[in-house]
Amino acid sequence: MTIGILGSGALGSNVARALANKGLSAVIANRSGPESLAALVKELGPTITAGTLQQAAQADIVLVAVPWVAIESLLGSLPAWNNRIVIDGTNPVLFLDPDSADAKDPTNPLAAYGIKAIDLGGKSSSAVVQGLVPGARVVKAFNHLDVAVLSEPEVSGGKRTLFYAGDDAAAKAEVRSLLETCGYFAVDLGALDTGGRLMELPFGALATHNLIKI
Repeated sequence: MTIGILGSGALGSNVARALANKGLSAVIANRSGPESLAALVKELGPTITAGTLQQAAQADIVLVAVPWVAIESLLGSLPAWNNRIVIDGTNPVLFLDPDSADAKDPTNPLAAYGIKAIDLGGKSSSAVVQGLVPGARVVKAFNHLDVAVLSEPEVSGGKRTLFYAGDDAAAKAEVRSLLETCGYFAVDLGALDTGGRLMELPFGALATHNLIKI
């Protein structure tokens, strides 16, 4: 299975590190183009290569690792998905400018953390993503942990727990295999709408839970 990563920020680059540490190959891409990723791919080693967004999106498994505000324009510009697997690593939050009015809004319970929840009108974030990738099989994963720890699946003599959820059993099996190969302890939370909500930041019951399987 080929792997593509859409986004080279903290999420995309740390997942790429986890893959590289196990010798797994992936194409990572961003809006700035492959040249902007030269330093990152040099650091990560020969299994991680830089490509265009279109090239990364042609992989068998594609991780969406971009800020929520960018997903509609990004996913709308990509070719047909043709039953490939999309891992939704996003969360419906807006990252705030510390000098903005939103960052000082006393009615925002998340202002102290530098984020604001985005109102999806009762939809789960993965339902929104699913609507933007027609023909893809969507699995939610990589979104519930601090991105800084994702590059270390194996820690303290155990394996870091990574939740995932989806509606397609075969797609979930592929993603579980990938997570376990990276060294995570993968836990299936069930269907996309229910399990995805449990791990969705900022209010999911399992969001930010950093558990280690010993």
